[in-house]
Amino acid sequence: MGLESDDIDIAMDDMYGEDFAKLINDHLNNEGNLDKKRFGVIKANSDKSKHLETATIKVDGMFVDLVNLRSEKYTEDSRVPVIEIGTPKEDAYRRDLTINSLFYNINESKVEDLTNKGVQDLKDGVIRTPMEPFQTFIDDPLRILRAIRFSNRFNFKVVPEIVTAAQNP
Repeated sequence: MGLESDDIDIAMDDMYGEDFAKLINDHLNNEGNLDKKRFGVIKANSDKSKHLETATIKVDGMFVDLVNLRSEKYTEDSRVPVIEIGTPKEDAYRRDLTINSLFYNINESKVEDLTNKGVQDLKDGVIRTPMEPFQTFIDDPLRILRAIRFSNRFNFKVVPEIVTAAQNP
C-alpha cells in the first residue's frame, strides 16, 4: 500500500513470546547494555478479553510484539476461546480479516498468504474474513467493528457476505 508501519508482530512456532524476548534481551545485553531489561509481558486475562499472553520488546526504538502461532476454538456461550499452539495455516484462518492474515517469512524474505485471498484483497481494496463471516463474528463479535474500522481507515470495500452476517441477529 506504500504506507509506513511501526506495528511489528513476530509469531513463533516453537516457543512463547516471553522466552524469545528473554533471548533477545540477553543478546542485546551481551552486546554491551548490561542489566537492561527491554521487554514486558502482558499476561492472559480472560476477564478483560485478553486471551493470549503477549511479550513486547523494544529494539532500536521500536516496539515488537512476540506471540506464538495458535489455533482457537470457541463455544457457543463464550467469546473466550480455548487456545492451543497451532500451525501457520490455523493461525491465518483464525484471524479477523484476510488482510490481517498475511505473514512475512523472514527466512525466505517473502509474504505468505495461507488463505490465498489476503494479497489479492489488499491489492483490490477488499475487506473479507478468512472463514465464513457469520462463524467469524459468532466466535468474536468485535471482529465486525474491526472490519468497519479497516474499511474506513483504508477506504476498502466490505464484501456483501460480511454485511449479511453482521445483520444477522
